[in-house]
Amino acid sequence: MPDAAAIVLSLAATLGVYAAARAFQRRIGSVVLHPVLVSIIVLIVALRMLGIEYEDYDRGGRVLTFLLGPAVVALGLPLHRQMEEIGRKRNAVLLTILVGSVAGALTATVTAALLGASDEVIRSLIPRSVTTPIAIGIAGRVGGLPALSAAVSILTGVLGAVIGPPLLRALGIRSPTAFGLALGAAAHGVGTARAAEEGDVEAASAALAIGLMGVFTAVLAPLAIGVLLRLGWLN
Repeated sequence: MPDAAAIVLSLAATLGVYAAARAFQRRIGSVVLHPVLVSIIVLIVALRMLGIEYEDYDRGGRVLTFLLGPAVVALGLPLHRQMEEIGRKRNAVLLTILVGSVAGALTATVTAALLGASDEVIRSLIPRSVTTPIAIGIAGRVGGLPALSAAVSILTGVLGAVIGPPLLRALGIRSPTAFGLALGAAAHGVGTARAAEEGDVEAASAALAIGLMGVFTAVLAPLAIGVLLRLGWLN
């Protein structure tokens, strides 16, 4: 199949599956059947059943990957609109995201270390709470497996977007800023998309959390490696 046709077909399939999954979720009103999660499952099953190699499918996926850059930049718009509101809470916001970065880097890695995971797996889990492109870059720097980090980052984002909102409501979180920070810090891009459905302040807070989580985690990752080495959990 010519490259142009393959790109158009895979792009149309991806967008079509996502649109159908989104319409299905809205119809039944289930938070568990998040359209990103459903789309991933449907596309994996379809590729397996049709015998299509991932590299062939990804020709169209690269177009969407390219558009992630402008999409991330566009997150600056809601942040700009709510800068005054968020700026009044800047100290609490910075402390919250710093704590989130430490927790995101250590929770999965310490658990994996205690369960006897290999060094590469442990190192790959450090950037699990940051957006996928940044996770791939950090994994390469700390000796992890970029492909595993990307998969874990996507899974973390989807689970955070599914579980996060009902969990935050059950915990009595009513502040729009706290709501958005939690989703952006725990579920990066997917969580930010979910936060945008809640309101402008939630979207702006989540957008800020994505950027700062990436910066803080990039700085903290080598320190986390040092701590794990001192504890004897890495070689």
